[in-house]
Parts: sequence; structure tokens; C-alpha cells
Amino acid sequence: MEFLIAPIIVALLASVLALVISILDKHVNNYGDVEININRDKKVLNVKGGDKLLTTLSSKGVFLPSACGGKGGCGACKCKISTDVGPILPTEKPYLSAEEIDQNVRLACQIKVKKNLDIFIPEELFDAKEFSGVVEEINDLTYDIKEVIVSIGDESIDFVSGRYIQLVVPPYGIIKESTQRAYSISSKPSEKNKIAMLIRLIPDGIATTWVHNYMKVGEKLKLIGPFGKFEKSDSNSTMVCIAGGSGMAPFKSMFHDMLEKGEIDREVWYFFGARTTKDLFLLKEFQEMEKEWPNFHFIPALSSPLPDEEWDGEKGLITDILDKYLKTEIDPSKHREGFLCGSPGMIGACNNILNHNGIQDIFYDNFA
Repeated sequence: MEFLIAPIIVALLASVLALVISILDKHVNNYGDVEININRDKKVLNVKGGDKLLTTLSSKGVFLPSACGGKGGCGACKCKISTDVGPILPTEKPYLSAEEIDQNVRLACQIKVKKNLDIFIPEELFDAKEFSGVVEEINDLTYDIKEVIVSIGDESIDFVSGRYIQLVVPPYGIIKESTQRAYSISSKPSEKNKIAMLIRLIPDGIATTWVHNYMKVGEKLKLIGPFGKFEKSDSNSTMVCIAGGSGMAPFKSMFHDMLEKGEIDREVWYFFGARTTKDLFLLKEFQEMEKEWPNFHFIPALSSPLPDEEWDGEKGLITDILDKYLKTEIDPSKHREGFLCGSPGMIGACNNILNHNGIQDIFYDNFA
């Protein structure tokens, strides 16, 4: 039993020591007033030193993406820092390529503001804002996916379909600290006073547990964004789109946006993979879209249909269905582009199928 107790004691002591060091650093060390120069004088912030760069920037209305809420678990809050801020930390290394390290890219959530800094961020991040919202609707789409619609009142959000928003999760139950998680926006860009998301329950997930078990209609919350680069191209290439589960969100936004703008000359093939019929949702919505948009093709497929299920659609792995349609239905003489949204495993498998069928231009939204 002692061989189990000893590591636990060491881990607890290390945690306590780290907490003590953090508290002492915050209250004993006075870094004074610090200047953060962003993109060569595009924005200059005068701040108090001592906090993490990510937190310091957000306190001044400059928001970097951070799907993990600044806990060092997502690698999204990258920025280039030309000032010397010390060596790469072990918590940063897993998220930085050799090229990024050479270019002085760092994780803002891991860098403490101790002196004047010169940093560089994508300029589109200047458009990201914090929104105050009220939960307008919570709709059960499947047993584990909810549609959450948030009204942002008189505020207005401008975004390109395909982008995502960060949901600020308040403390609840045994969760003592606020955190953030990223979710693709499923509403249309023309709906400027509301934001919709499709949120799948992840076992023991801090954010999804709150959404599925604690969130109430009428509840006030915060959203930060928009972020991301996933979007349709401006070409007239055939769009081959693949998603599963809540990966439907950006495509729902994208297709309704295209339909609303009259972009119906463009050919779209939308493959949606699910295990059984209980994992399918919004079928009628996309089937109606097919009637309005002759060049839109919706192909839902079940990989593991139950014996007693009534299903006359495609059956099999979505990769096999995709491969079949690329070889028999989707005209290879036209330029084709791939659009993927889902887990890294799904994206990797579908990416291989697209490549093997001659599609090299592939865009994806990776649910890491």
C-alpha cells in the first residue's frame, strides 16, 4: 500500500508548492505598469504586469482563441512574441512546431506579462468580442446533442459561416472556476442578434455536462468570438462535405447562408455519418433543402443500424459511402473541394479517401 501512498503525497506536495509559488509571485513581485505593443502599433495596451498574457489581453478587449479556457490544454492561443520572454516551457512544446518555435510563436496562456512586450496576432482577432447573452431555447436533437440558441439582444455579431464561438461556462456543482469551450456556430450570419450551437454531451465534460444538466432557458451567459478560419471557398468548385454528430453545426450555417444568398448554382454533396437512427437529426430540414436547391445532395449513412430499425438509406462506414459516390456519382471532370468537420480520426480517414480520388484542396474544422 505504501508504494501507492508515496506518489500521491509527492503529487499533493508539488501541487501545494506550485500554488504557494503562484500566490507569492502575484502578491510579492510587483511588475508595475507594462506596455503591450500589438502588430507594430496597431494597438498599444497599457496594463499592470503580473498576469498571464491571455488574461491580460482579454481584460483589455483583445481576445485570442482558447478552447480550454487558458488551461494550456488546447494550443489555440498562439501569438508571435518578438520580445525575449524566456525559453519554451514544457507545457508549450506539444503544441508548437519547429517552424513556429523558430518564429517565436508562444502560447499566450503560458506567458506571464513581466515587462514591455511586442506581439503579433492575426488582425481578424481584433473583431472578436465578448457578448452578453440569454439562453432563448434548448432543444433536444438526439439523446446526446442539444441545440442551444442564445439571444444577444441589441448587440450584433458579424461572422462568416463556418466560424466558432467560445462559451464561457460558470462555476457549478463541484466545478469551482469558470472555463471556456469552443463550439461551431450553427445559425446563419444574417441572424445577427442570436447565436446557435449544437452541443454533444461528452462523458465527464465540464462544459457539456453544464449545458446538458444545468443550463436553463432564461439563463444569462457570456460568449466570446467569433474565431476560426473554416469557411467555404469563393470558387465554383463542387463542394464535398462530410460531418458526423455535432460536426453538422458549421455546415448548417454554411448551407442556409448559401441558400439565402441564392448561391444555388454551386454543386454540394453533404455526407452525414451516424451509427444508428437515434444518432440522426435534422433530416427533414436537409431533405427540404434538396427540394429548394437542385444542386444540393444530402446523403445520411448509418454505420451500425440495429436489426429492427427501419432505414432504407445508405449503410456502412462514411468513408466507404464517400468513396463509392466519388467513384460513381460525383463528376470527376469538375474541380472538387473537400470540407470536413469532426474528430481527428474521422478527418484523417476521410482526407485519405478524398486524396485517393484526386481531391487535394481540403478544408477542415478539427474537433480536437
